[in-house]
Amino acid sequence: MAAVRRVLELGCTLGEGPVWDAARECLWFVDIKNRRIHSFDPATGRHESFGVHEQVGWVVPATGGRLLAGMKDGLHLFDPALGTSVHVADVPGEPEGNRLNDACVDLQGRVWLGSMDDGEEAPSGRFYRAHVREVVAQGPDGVCITNGPAVSPDGTKLYFTDTLARTIHVADLAQDGSVGAARVFAQVSDDFPEAYADGPVCDAEGCVWTGLWNGWGVARYSPEGKLLQKVDLPVANVTKLAFGGADLKTAFVTTARKGLDSEALAAQPMAGDLFAFDVAVPGFAAPLAEFRA
Repeated sequence: MAAVRRVLELGCTLGEGPVWDAARECLWFVDIKNRRIHSFDPATGRHESFGVHEQVGWVVPATGGRLLAGMKDGLHLFDPALGTSVHVADVPGEPEGNRLNDACVDLQGRVWLGSMDDGEEAPSGRFYRAHVREVVAQGPDGVCITNGPAVSPDGTKLYFTDTLARTIHVADLAQDGSVGAARVFAQVSDDFPEAYADGPVCDAEGCVWTGLWNGWGVARYSPEGKLLQKVDLPVANVTKLAFGGADLKTAFVTTARKGLDSEALAAQPMAGDLFAFDVAVPGFAAPLAEFRA
């Protein structure tokens, strides 16, 4: 049984998008609704927080020492040394009511991201690939709340989450960045009837970990889509996991207070905080995102 510990008390409204920065030896994550980018150094306990102008769904370490950030008004390069960002790309065809929600970097430095209806009602979200200076639609569409994608450790598969359908899909990923037809990987509601599949990430064995919104934990699925393990957390809305530390054997987990009433918050006062636990199977290193103005 994994021993879960709280490592940062924040009370995020919608903590999301954890990602390990090997060069800086810190974890990055966001609070979408409070429009903040956070960093956490587990060795020293140092925490920094940066306010940004829009809802920010994710950040990933990018070439040139900056972070690529997915905000409601497109892609930005964020400079943590200055705390400033510059708009570098629009996401084509996005409705006004949509925002960006989650992302990953594949083995070629391409960024895979998803959009969603900010009101969480319309099936207006879809997935995209962003690389160098180009953003193109690629992967499933017609989704209300997208999460992921996540890339397999060999770079040949992408996992796409349809949160309201409580389903994780998988598709083949070609070397040139094209994506095959998506098929069901795991129907998470079969294992956790009250939970919604949230952010996915793969470990070095190709297993898929998913956050469980209203599920009080994270779950690990085999490459064949079979439930292997659940790690319980003391909060209901668990969003995503990232592997960090020098050996990538520390699982950092973001959580959220969004949607909890006063009674629920009284019962789970650590909602929105950052948690961690140790894992036997590490994550794997991704290259820096390649995107330029």
